[in-house]
Amino acid sequence: MEYLFYTLFFISALLLTLVILLQEGKGGGLSDAFGGAGAETFGVRSGGINRFTFGVFAVFVLSAMALHWMAGDPLAGSVMQGVPGVENPSVIDPTGGTGGTGGATPPIVPSEG
Repeated sequence: MEYLFYTLFFISALLLTLVILLQEGKGGGLSDAFGGAGAETFGVRSGGINRFTFGVFAVFVLSAMALHWMAGDPLAGSVMQGVPGVENPSVIDPTGGTGGTGGATPPIVPSEG
């Protein structure tokens, strides 16, 4: 099942890139560089190509979300995994527990004396 979602994700990414590049923009673009082949390929009206682009985008996003949900461990590959003092990286205090400094280390002030 995972291979199906990887295949859908990869094909939809390539197709989405191709379809977006072939669309006619307001000021020319890649479709004009190839002699306007996008207009003949998808017809004169742009309503159909916009629906097709949105459909490919929906497949792309849904397959990406399905791959994420099938990944298993949500902490696998986390950059915060193994950091001392961080038990669950998905619920980190944004202040870093330092009184609102945003997780930054407070500056070291030299003592007088």
